Amino acid sequence: MTQLSAEAYAIVEGRHADPFHYLGLHSEGDRTVVRAFLPEASKVEAVGEHGAVAALARIHDAGLFAGALPNGSRRYQLRAQYGNNVVSLDDPYRFPPVLSDFDLYLLGEGTDQRLYDKLGAHPMTLDGVDGVAFVVLAPNARRVSVVGDFNLWDARRHPMRVRGVGYWELFIPHAKPGDHYKFDIIGPQGQHLPLKSDPLAFATELRPKTASIVFDETHLPRPRPAPSGINAINAPISIYEVHLGSWRRKGNNEWLTYRELAEQLPAYARDLGFTHIELLPVSEHPFDGSWGYQPTGLYAPTSRFGSPADFCALIDACHREGLGVMLDWVPGHFPDDPHGLGHFDGTALYEHANPMQGRHLDWGTLIYNYGRTEVVNFLVANALFWLERYGIDGLRVDAVASMLYLDYSRPSGGWIPNQFGGRENLEAIEFLRRFNTELFARFPQATTAAEESTAWPQVSRPVQYGGLGFGYKWNMGWMHDTLKYIGKDPIHRKFHHGDILFGLHYAFSENFILPLSHDEVVHGKRSILGRMPGDEWQRFANLRAYYSFMFAHPGKKLLFMGCEFGQEREWDHDHSLDWHLLDHPKYAGIQALIRDLNRLYRTLPALHELDCDPAGFEWIITEDASHNVFAWLRKGSNSNQRCVIVANFSPNVYHDYRVRVPHAGQWREVFNSDSAHYGGSNVGNVGEVHTWDGAGPELNLTIPPLAAIFLIPES
Repeated sequence: MTQLSAEAYAIVEGRHADPFHYLGLHSEGDRTVVRAFLPEASKVEAVGEHGAVAALARIHDAGLFAGALPNGSRRYQLRAQYGNNVVSLDDPYRFPPVLSDFDLYLLGEGTDQRLYDKLGAHPMTLDGVDGVAFVVLAPNARRVSVVGDFNLWDARRHPMRVRGVGYWELFIPHAKPGDHYKFDIIGPQGQHLPLKSDPLAFATELRPKTASIVFDETHLPRPRPAPSGINAINAPISIYEVHLGSWRRKGNNEWLTYRELAEQLPAYARDLGFTHIELLPVSEHPFDGSWGYQPTGLYAPTSRFGSPADFCALIDACHREGLGVMLDWVPGHFPDDPHGLGHFDGTALYEHANPMQGRHLDWGTLIYNYGRTEVVNFLVANALFWLERYGIDGLRVDAVASMLYLDYSRPSGGWIPNQFGGRENLEAIEFLRRFNTELFARFPQATTAAEESTAWPQVSRPVQYGGLGFGYKWNMGWMHDTLKYIGKDPIHRKFHHGDILFGLHYAFSENFILPLSHDEVVHGKRSILGRMPGDEWQRFANLRAYYSFMFAHPGKKLLFMGCEFGQEREWDHDHSLDWHLLDHPKYAGIQALIRDLNRLYRTLPALHELDCDPAGFEWIITEDASHNVFAWLRKGSNSNQRCVIVANFSPNVYHDYRVRVPHAGQWREVFNSDSAHYGGSNVGNVGEVHTWDGAGPELNLTIPPLAAIFLIPES
């Protein structure tokens, strides 16, 4: 064997930081030399572009070969013998770089909105050869290799080269879609890290396996668009929130696939009158019990239910039914699974190094470092990716409050103030503003919604006016106050009258969504029906009254699956909803109620056009606490678009109850939650009601027990 250089030994031992400096084609004096590392090959030849063949000498028993290329050849193939088999190979180390200088400029600047076109695994043809280009960020690594089905998972075979500010790349000839792969990384201290999944993998193995899968996401079928204007502030927005793994199941408690869901879910939601479906996080995640809120693969739809193309089919089916699709998106934290983003290159790359900034105490997860250019680019590009590649219509951002405050859920002395000594996470604020700015600029028909539970101002106000730039904000205060009120026995509600009134003091400070979400039907809180007091009839009447109040209240609507038919038990992510309950009239009645409420909400402009505008609301009765009665007026943009709502949260019937209305004439009762059709007692006003001329036009009404009625003027 020839005396070998330190570089040669670094190749053989799988620790070379710049393999292109040694492997591949090199000019040495008047010779053109080729070096190749092919473990287990007994013989290797270089075949020049004109067919000339040159034998390469074996210079190390591990499989390192070197020799002169025939004169005049700059392109070549390798011909290697493995036992009795001879195979022709394209040398990965003869190909030009994958990333251009402009790519590196944008990546270094952190402004590449289409980061996903460059990073990850991309099938391509380079220099006339089919293969896959792999690119990953690992700026502090000593060495990064691609391992996978194409190289026997041997880290010595495909070490990558580093470019720019730490982007490692390699084109591997004849790698192909469907190949499983990971990154093998040596950290800055020489430590060998656990194999890492690709942060930009477009497809993944089914848990508990964790490999990334090469997938050409540029060939995904494009879902048809959702109806125009579906997210507009003056449009009816009624969201059906769904966990795909437990909406329905089949056979032996098995998940439905994306395509099976496409056949059932959109038609069901549309039949009930919802305008949108919101999916709990679909990004790949290792733990079922996280419901998707601890993702490890932000660019890959979970493989639990099928392929990325299957997921496209589900989105297309929703759009075909006229539904918008929103995704829950989790840019606030990520789990510390060994194959994931944590300590990715041997340092705190995606997270903060200091646990007082980088670890979430409630969830045991890691917090993104929003002050790092590459991390912000990774997250913003991910948001745009879902809208561009899958036709998603909006993103609901999870746990925004935990992002905004440095002391969120931390003890005194357990957090690090910002540069001004405050508790606001200035980098997270700038990230959220950039996210919203770039998303709305590129997708003006889309929307975003913030799950934000504090009094942070202007969450849904434009960035140029000092806001965070979200389209909507979840109204957590409304949810807490009204659930507390409706959970009281009616005899005590008069002492909590303000729980209903208080929300209107701030109802128009943001563009609010009223959420009855998954979080309200788990962890011992009981189902929404389970919170209702009284005997069985009263429980269902209370629920009907509460839902009616919700749909008549200013703000867009969100209802978690199962709530639409009064599921009794708490939600369990491991089991289907209790669809058999619909065989009983009382549950079918709740479902019919939701269908009619959605229909009225969509078709009566007074109930949706000015959802987020104080001009669309006027109290009529606020002080009748002794009877638990409220009345208010909803208004559309035209003066003839009016709807009076009267809600009675007591079990008593009130006859000859006077309610002021804006003008005289005939009014029609268009909805009554006490209708026998929904399981009620059928007390009401039998269609038309005429005004009385008292101090002004008034309606003389019969108010049903534990119920709400809607009345509109006859044109």
